[in-house]
Amino acid sequence: MTGRIRNIGIDVPAPEKTCDDRHCPFHGTIRLRGRIFEGKVVSDKMNNTVVIQRDFLNLVKKYDRYERRKGVISAHAPSCLELKIGDTVRAMESRPISKSKSFVVIEKR
Repeated sequence: MTGRIRNIGIDVPAPEKTCDDRHCPFHGTIRLRGRIFEGKVVSDKMNNTVVIQRDFLNLVKKYDRYERRKGVISAHAPSCLELKIGDTVRAMESRPISKSKSFVVIEKR
């Protein structure tokens, strides 16, 4: 399916480059479903994988205040997006790709 860009069902711009990655939502065969979140890339040392950190607020009922928390999620990084540390990205849920990856990066912001 090289060269042809699929419609992934989400309104995001298609990447300029093409790739041969079968787990790429634009050029491969993987289907997306479920949650979408935004975060910042904090590591790109793994092969075809990035670690995304997302910040959120948690309500502490006892004090009726919010505290800041953060969580990290591993996501598949298609080679056509060219991600590096510090990029803000959007990721969407997919079927499990490996033991720790169930998300795919769909947009670089």
